[in-house]
Amino acid sequence: MVTPEQSTVPARRFSALAGACHPGPLAAVTALTAALAATAGQEPGRCLLTTGAVLAGQLSIGWCNDAVDARRDSVTGRRGKPVADGAIEAGQVWTAAWAALAVCVTLSFASGWAAGAVHLTAVAAAWAYDLRLKATRWSWAPYAVAFAALPAFVTLGLPGHPWPAWWVLAAGALLGVGAHLGNVLPDIRGDLATGVRGWPQRLGPDRVRLLLPVPLVTASALLALGPAGPPGARHLAALAGAGLIAAAGTVLGRRRERAAFAAAVAVAALDVALLLGGGGYGTRTS
Repeated sequence: MVTPEQSTVPARRFSALAGACHPGPLAAVTALTAALAATAGQEPGRCLLTTGAVLAGQLSIGWCNDAVDARRDSVTGRRGKPVADGAIEAGQVWTAAWAALAVCVTLSFASGWAAGAVHLTAVAAAWAYDLRLKATRWSWAPYAVAFAALPAFVTLGLPGHPWPAWWVLAAGALLGVGAHLGNVLPDIRGDLATGVRGWPQRLGPDRVRLLLPVPLVTASALLALGPAGPPGARHLAALAGAGLIAAAGTVLGRRRERAAFAAAVAVAALDVALLLGGGGYGTRTS
């Protein structure tokens, strides 16, 4: 006979796995992928396939990250981390990560060999970050690779397998660098206390706060000015808005680091809007 406590074990395990997958970033990247695929012109079935591949990849990355960081999260007292809190064992999270990775490989190559190779390069870069590179001066590189690869994965799944224009790839890489700086900024002191010395940690919080707007606003400029023809009023307004928000975040961030992070998120949102407004992303057939 199954007791009430035993019947709740699978539900608790599912809840712990859901919490360990980094649901916020997972939802954001998956939703962005769906929007990119739709605006690029992918058919509904292909759009679902592309989004599913990215969802599986993000699940594997999030679970890998939480399993690797469990000890560090315990030492720094970070709450809401299921492995560190003892809600689930690290071995179970590793099993889920490898299973999600297997699904990711299958779905990625279903979009074509070139598209699959690009997406799996991004996933491999993210795993390399989790396993080793986050504690080195090259911690920015996996973010740059992964963010640049996302629009390429989408367009390479279109008929003719076109690549995005160079300015789309460059803007994606810069967005990745900005995302890395913004994501790490609130945790730099805790990271240093546990021996994590990635690029932002080596710079220190004050330098990161000042540097954070640079890649994001540069990405805004590429996305606003990169398409052929003169930029429209909407593009120029977005570029001006990105500059103003970034400047405000830098000033307000002197007293509250979260203000700098919030400004970075707002600029990134403008950049995403510019990218989605580009439609075909300046594609060229490979």
